[in-house]
Amino acid sequence: FQVHRKFRRAAGEEGGNITAHLAHDVSRRGRLLDAVDVPLGGLGLPTDTGLYYTKIEIGTPPKPFHVQVDTGSDILWVNCITCDKCPHKSGLGIDLMLYDPKGSSSGSTVSCDQPFCAATYGGKLPGCTASLPCEYSVMYGDGSTTTGYFVSDSLQYNQVSGDGQTRYGNGSVTFGCGAQQGGDLGNTNQALDGIIGFGQSNTSMLSQLAAAGKVKKIFSHCLDTITGGGIFAIGEVVQPKMKSTPLIPNMPHYNVKLKSIDVGGTALQLPSHIFETGEKKGTIIDSGTTLTYLPELVYKEVMAKIFAKHQDMTFRSIQDFLCFQYHESVDDGFPKIIFHFENDLGLNVYPHDYFFQNGG
Repeated sequence: FQVHRKFRRAAGEEGGNITAHLAHDVSRRGRLLDAVDVPLGGLGLPTDTGLYYTKIEIGTPPKPFHVQVDTGSDILWVNCITCDKCPHKSGLGIDLMLYDPKGSSSGSTVSCDQPFCAATYGGKLPGCTASLPCEYSVMYGDGSTTTGYFVSDSLQYNQVSGDGQTRYGNGSVTFGCGAQQGGDLGNTNQALDGIIGFGQSNTSMLSQLAAAGKVKKIFSHCLDTITGGGIFAIGEVVQPKMKSTPLIPNMPHYNVKLKSIDVGGTALQLPSHIFETGEKKGTIIDSGTTLTYLPELVYKEVMAKIFAKHQDMTFRSIQDFLCFQYHESVDDGFPKIIFHFENDLGLNVYPHDYFFQNGG
């Protein structure tokens, strides 16, 4: 799937509104719930804020829907033709689409007595009859809500067939037909047609395609930080060869084990428990969070090492960010940071990655 970044930089604007990162991530934290190619769109630059979204095609005949790519939630849902207060236009410059189950020859409503509904809710719902739809209601921590019912229909995608070629593929998936949206989900400024969740539960699109034998239960991002966008791939990537670190099992999110941090070639001396995994502890990877966040103790140690050779530097606060004047190459004047994960996996973060240029 091709992916796009949700927010574009205004013409002539160098720095972007960096406070928008914080505002987005604060609401994002509340929104985390307990070999197919999709083009991603948008800009992956640190001075732009927002999320990655992609276009998928649903139904027979297939119709396009723009949905947010989200590893922090599970279900796929799109706005429905019966939706109350759904946005009809978007400030992102994309055409919004409402899904009509009756307008697709392959679409069908999921009733509450079907296995998918029972599996989602851990058993048959009280008062359920074959004529009643399987309803869903999600309230995210930022106060936004989506309510509707489940439907099944055909999802179209590009299947990688080798030698850089793709071929048409499709699979039947069950997803939410959004009848009512609240909070930010009804905001036309950044409106999309829905959210595609790549979480670990059996209700996610990835889990459904894997259970049907269409793909392996693996996905990956390849994000372009220079020209923007990138690729979101489902299934195993054989080339190029990549290093990996294992996910920690039985966690509600995608947790990995961060073991240590080097700044300028020297390991930070930190308490041994600081990166332990547990309830509300540990390190998570999330496609919907813009910045990287560290525990305050770790952050202060990192900052002290970064500026160790610039003791006379003057700082000022701009929009909650610590700013300073610097006229030379930051890569020459500041140290590289390496995050060390399990399986001897090192993630290099260079000064041009961890500093923003804010205007002039």
